[in-house]
Amino acid sequence: MWKIWQTFNPQRILTALAVFLFTLAVLIHFILLSTERYNWLDGAEPAAAPTAAIEANLAA
Repeated sequence: MWKIWQTFNPQRILTALAVFLFTLAVLIHFILLSTERYNWLDGAEPAAAPTAAIEANLAA
């Protein structure tokens, strides 16, 4: 294993890995923001409460 790190510069490898992971995270977040279900910036409408639960509470 140490021969691999003698061949490659660890600082460049770890920097490239960090840049790749950051780019991947940004890409995933933009994909989620482009969907209707997972777009947390536009403020999705709250889910409607089930009708049966509302009727049961009114009857009590």
